[in-house]
Amino acid sequence: MNPIKKTIALPDGRTITLETGKLAKQADGAVELRMGNTMLLATVCSAKEAGEGVDFMPLTVEYKEKFSSNGRFPGGFTKREGRAGDYEILTSRLVDRALRPLFPDNYHADTIVQVTMYSADGQDMPDALAGLAASAAMAVSDIPFNGPISEVRVARVDGEFVINPTFEQCDRADIELMVGATYENIMMVEGEMNEVSETELLDALRVAHEAIKVQCKAQMELAEEAGATVKREYCHEVNDEDLRNDVREKCYDKAYAIAKAGCADKHWRQESFDAICDEYIESLPEEEREEKAPLVKRYYHDVEKEAMRRCVLDEGIRLDGRKTNEIRPIWCETDYIPGPHGSAVFTRGETQSLATVTLGTKLDEKILDDVLQGRERFLLHYNFPPFSTGEARAPRGVGRREVGHGNLAHRALKRMFPDNFPYVCRIVSDILESNGSSSMATVCAGTLSLLDAGVQMKRPVSGIAMGLISDGEKYAVLSDILGDEDHLGDMDFKVTGTRKGITATQMDIKVDGLSYEILEKALNQAKEGRLHILDKIEETIPAPREDYKPHVPRIVTMLIPKELIGAVIGPGGKVIQGIQEASGATVSIDEIPEGGYIEVAAANKPSIDKALEMINAIVELPEEGKVYSGKVRSILEFGAFVEFMPNRDGLLHISEISWDRLENMEASGLKEGDEVQVKLIEIDKKTGKYRLSMRALQPKPEGYVERERAPRGDRGPRREGGDRRPRREGDRGPRREGGDRPRRENRE
Repeated sequence: MNPIKKTIALPDGRTITLETGKLAKQADGAVELRMGNTMLLATVCSAKEAGEGVDFMPLTVEYKEKFSSNGRFPGGFTKREGRAGDYEILTSRLVDRALRPLFPDNYHADTIVQVTMYSADGQDMPDALAGLAASAAMAVSDIPFNGPISEVRVARVDGEFVINPTFEQCDRADIELMVGATYENIMMVEGEMNEVSETELLDALRVAHEAIKVQCKAQMELAEEAGATVKREYCHEVNDEDLRNDVREKCYDKAYAIAKAGCADKHWRQESFDAICDEYIESLPEEEREEKAPLVKRYYHDVEKEAMRRCVLDEGIRLDGRKTNEIRPIWCETDYIPGPHGSAVFTRGETQSLATVTLGTKLDEKILDDVLQGRERFLLHYNFPPFSTGEARAPRGVGRREVGHGNLAHRALKRMFPDNFPYVCRIVSDILESNGSSSMATVCAGTLSLLDAGVQMKRPVSGIAMGLISDGEKYAVLSDILGDEDHLGDMDFKVTGTRKGITATQMDIKVDGLSYEILEKALNQAKEGRLHILDKIEETIPAPREDYKPHVPRIVTMLIPKELIGAVIGPGGKVIQGIQEASGATVSIDEIPEGGYIEVAAANKPSIDKALEMINAIVELPEEGKVYSGKVRSILEFGAFVEFMPNRDGLLHISEISWDRLENMEASGLKEGDEVQVKLIEIDKKTGKYRLSMRALQPKPEGYVERERAPRGDRGPRREGGDRRPRREGDRGPRREGGDRPRRENRE
């Protein structure tokens, strides 16, 4: 065993250690990463040969967190890790998006990258380390890869940029970005911001890239020392150059004519492009068609891509006929569905989102049962059914794409929620049509549905997807890209924001050498598009509804002292359940630093008022002289105990029931369960016991004279030692030996 170790210093003095040669040595590449008490193991394995007929890069990235890493048991009956959670899926996507473009175009072997978190300290964020670990494993392997890359999180905390901030720092940040890059170029960006300017975003990217360069340099040195600079030889493609040239010669002009036609109908364009390829295949000798068809389709794809790109660069004509900075036609409608608490349709060209909003109580919070736990009060779920693209395919549940797109829209909107918003909120976006940037349509539809629900957003949010076509000399930045422009272009840059600034971004770059000049142009052009879309949103609904819709549950909140939380909950939740049953309201209570935070929710005001009345009765402090309505709990010889406030009993002495002298409690007529009006006449300063009176609420009889009570101290002098009377001689008889007195004869 000959382990090799490299240490990377972060700007704030923390260190990251990479080590190879100790664990998982049978993998093609394996690296152990440590930062503080956080430890990841990254492995990579790639098949020696490509599968038959495979003409793409079959890369799989899996990020997994062990519950034992934080000293926890998994939930559920099996008590073992199950399917990937959203956080693991999002981290896997971040790594995949940075690695995938850097494999050689003709490398098609199945490649599996696995990153596992074996230790977590709850302070350092592990997702920021996963990309570095995965790339380092690639670096020490013999797998062809045009890296290394690294990923860092950059956050602006109190005006200063921090690389790989802690969880606590990230919560205070107004800029939080994940950036993936090679030593030379930025490849991937994703994050959220608190309405920042385009210049501030570019500054954050520069800071992140400088930190990434240091980490890439360390990986190069690690690969050098591990002797992994020579990569394996492979041959995954069989090409026919004569066929490639013939396809281009006979198909390019036809494909260019379709691209230049500027037809906005997606299906017409696709059918027209496909017809050119089918026509060429039909022109081949029948005995060669089956063998050459896969190659023809691959070569024709390159022809179609070049035709579309040259048409944009040389003539400024896009596939649907728009100018480079033109937005497709938009129509919106709110309150589209009566049942939800808010709803809207947003349509831009051939992309359409139907969004709904549901407002709930604290009981509807999402509890994150991840390794690092938490709660979520704002949820956004994105669905992409097959019919949205005209596919005859059965839906198979939520995939990684849906999770990723929903997360981007969630980031875009969450900072624009009103502060101290009492409701738990869930937005659901169903994509009904798709041709480019359905995640940005979700942002716009989400904003409209929130405004329709009466949520007093700080400011409306819109989103736009930007594209890029570049040949190294010329370039064109495209606003509001189509699906084909995303697929055939060099960049997919999504930007969301308000009139004040950017709230979220996601960028995938497929070309080397993207300059900050191009990024700046793309951001400025995106701002123009965002503002145009915001105009359309505000034309549809200029401001949030003044009030929630009638069927939205109303929520009232209150704060009580911590020491009274137990009284409101009661033993086994008995009291709070009784409040909910009696009032019909939903009541939740949570302990916060300031005390007990209570939410009372119901569909009508009387239910809320009843619940508040019952809670106030519990948390209210008894006052001497105040009149209460109570219930007789028990009858004794000398009086009755009355529950005059929830869980508070006081003594109603027989002498305080009536102005008349009562011989016994039967004469009072009181029975257990009777409702009585009582006055609290005394709270004992030492014991805290309560004295109640009924007669204090009755008119005093005319000429009534209060009986004099004997003074408590008039009981004779105390003898020495504290006894009031001396013991009479022979009173109890002498003690027996051992201290026992002889028993009297009548005690058997």
